[in-house]
Amino acid sequence: MTLNAVLKGIDHIQIAAPPGSEEKARIFYGNLLGMIEIEKPENLKSRGGCWFQCGAQEVHIGIQPEFLPAQKAHPGFTVENLSALKSLLQDADYLISEEPPIAGRDRFFTHDPFGNRIEFLEYD
Repeated sequence: MTLNAVLKGIDHIQIAAPPGSEEKARIFYGNLLGMIEIEKPENLKSRGGCWFQCGAQEVHIGIQPEFLPAQKAHPGFTVENLSALKSLLQDADYLISEEPPIAGRDRFFTHDPFGNRIEFLEYD
């Protein structure tokens, strides 16, 4: 079997969150991280959650009734001025965890308000 389609990139990622958590998502992803909230399509609004623009991609915060935070799986966001973001998150009482370095990039991990693991990276 031959694949006749060409994958061109990632359109969005979805991060699960518990019911009623939209305002916390707006504070963390919008206010703190500076992502711009974008309007969800009308036919999806009843599901709850909220969407954000992150560069050319989107971050969808989806409501999951039986929510459990992702402990290993995670998005990796590229950042300009990683140390400033790290300080901002620490000042907002988010715990930072250091991981072994990867050649050509600095990085750290934290968790969003729902306990999902999040990685931030800056390339040399």
